[in-house]
Amino acid sequence: MAAGVRVLLADDQRVVREGLGTLLNLLEGIELVATAADGEEALQLAAEHNPDVVLMDLRMPRMDGTEAIRRLAARGTASIALTTYADDASVLGALRAGARGYLTKDAGAEQIKAAVEAVARGEAALDPAIQHHVLAAVSTPAPQQELPDELTPREAEVLTLIAEGLTNSEIAARLVVSPATVKSHVNHLFAKIGARDRAQAVVYAYANGLAST
Repeated sequence: MAAGVRVLLADDQRVVREGLGTLLNLLEGIELVATAADGEEALQLAAEHNPDVVLMDLRMPRMDGTEAIRRLAARGTASIALTTYADDASVLGALRAGARGYLTKDAGAEQIKAAVEAVARGEAALDPAIQHHVLAAVSTPAPQQELPDELTPREAEVLTLIAEGLTNSEIAARLVVSPATVKSHVNHLFAKIGARDRAQAVVYAYANGLAST
C-alpha cells in the first residue's frame, strides 16, 4: 500500500490543533507526522520530519504563519494557509509568501483531504470562499508607489531583496532573470542612491520604506 501524504499541522490554539489533528488522523491517505504551536516550532518540526505539506495557521505567536510559509517555501516545502480569516490582506499575504493553498477553518474533512492531496501533487488548492479575493486582486491594478531617486520598479524590487539578505544569484532565481541582469540593476541602483556597498543600500532601503523589519 502506498504511503500517505505526510502532513505537519501548525496552530497556536490547542483545541483547534487537537481537533484538526484528530480529523487528519481519520482521513485515508493522510499521515499526520507532527503538530506545532507556532511558526518557529513549525520550522523546526518541518526540518525534522520533512512533511509533504504543512497546514499553517496564519496568526500565531513568536513567528506568524505567513513568515513561516515564506521560509518553508524557500526550502521547497509546500504549505496550505489555514485560518479563520478570509480577508484580502491575509489571503494575498499568504499566497505571495508562497502558500500553495488556502483553506478557512470551517472547511470540511473531504475539502481538507482534497486540498492536501492536490498540493502534494504540485497543484494549487483554494477554498471557493476566498477565490473572489484573488480574482479581485488580479483585476485591480496595484497603486503605484512613488519611488525615490528615479529608481525603476525593478530596481526598487532588487533593492528590497538585497535588504532581505539575498545574494545576486538568489535574486536572479527569485526574479527568474540572469545573474548578469541582476548585476546590471544593482550597479544602476547603487549609482542612483549613492551607495558604495550592500550595507549602505540596506540602510537606504529601510530609510525610504523599501524594506521592513
